[in-house]
Amino acid sequence: MAVTIKDVAKMAGVSISTVSRVINNSKPVSSDIRDQVLKVIKETGYVPNPVARSLVTKRSNIIGVIVPDISSLFVGDLLSGIEEIGRMYEYDIFLCNTYGESERELKYINLLKSKAVAGIIFVSEKLEKPQIDLIKESQIPSVYISKNAKDFDVYSIGIDHKQASYDMTNYFINKGKKKIAFLRASVEDNIEDSERYKGYKRALEDSGIDLDKSLVLQGDSTNESGYRIVEMLIEKGNIPEAIFASSDELAVGALNALLDNRINVPKDVSIAGYDDTRIASMIRPSLTVIKQPIYDMGAVAARIIVKLIDNQDVEEKYIILPHTLIERQSS
Repeated sequence: MAVTIKDVAKMAGVSISTVSRVINNSKPVSSDIRDQVLKVIKETGYVPNPVARSLVTKRSNIIGVIVPDISSLFVGDLLSGIEEIGRMYEYDIFLCNTYGESERELKYINLLKSKAVAGIIFVSEKLEKPQIDLIKESQIPSVYISKNAKDFDVYSIGIDHKQASYDMTNYFINKGKKKIAFLRASVEDNIEDSERYKGYKRALEDSGIDLDKSLVLQGDSTNESGYRIVEMLIEKGNIPEAIFASSDELAVGALNALLDNRINVPKDVSIAGYDDTRIASMIRPSLTVIKQPIYDMGAVAARIIVKLIDNQDVEEKYIILPHTLIERQSS
């Protein structure tokens, strides 16, 4: 028979409300009484009812995680970091897949509010004000992972995308490449607002290379998109010396298009990706990449959420993690 809170109270010689205060840390309790209650809980193996606990604390032990595409390798690595830290602090994950649609994001925010989640980690290609305002109105602790998160007054995790893109473009330039294509996997309305594009453009400018806008192409983060873009360049006879794709999957598509057209990589065209998901080192030739510490981004986001839930101080609102340029066979 399962031990109840009533059993714990009786064995500890205190009231049920005192046991509840100890469990939920809701009101002051003397250290002697606290120690006695915790001792009984340990001896009996009592586990608090999470539903009853949420009624007292007005929150559950659930962290809501909103992502744009659960099938994405980036999201998979991110979730691994979030889940491990959540489990360490005894939080469960409620996962919401939006397919990158604004209406679904709003729908899931309202759903998470109704579930009284303890916190929300919001992952999006592009943050928008209505979503942020809705979460702020709910007063649920939140952390954001998005390319444009630093444009808002929110807790967020990321890397310096402008510098990372600059570093990769400059890497190609230092190898003597001047005709460098930029394959953009982004949803910003204006490409000029893209931090990765700004880094690419600045590296060209600093080296005195004219920007060729015919080599700046819009795609999405899929193999199919990368393949289609590069096939189009080949058909037009506009083959670059190097291709910098702003996602690994986009880069893999580009690589396959070149190989299918008997264009040697890296002898004829060098390729680089962005993220360093598992596919980057598995494919042959393996991809040179900008490595985002994706797992760490998820882990740090989860740790910040736990701190915010517990009303602990978080020193910085926008946390920038280091990126790394990893050279592999494709360049």
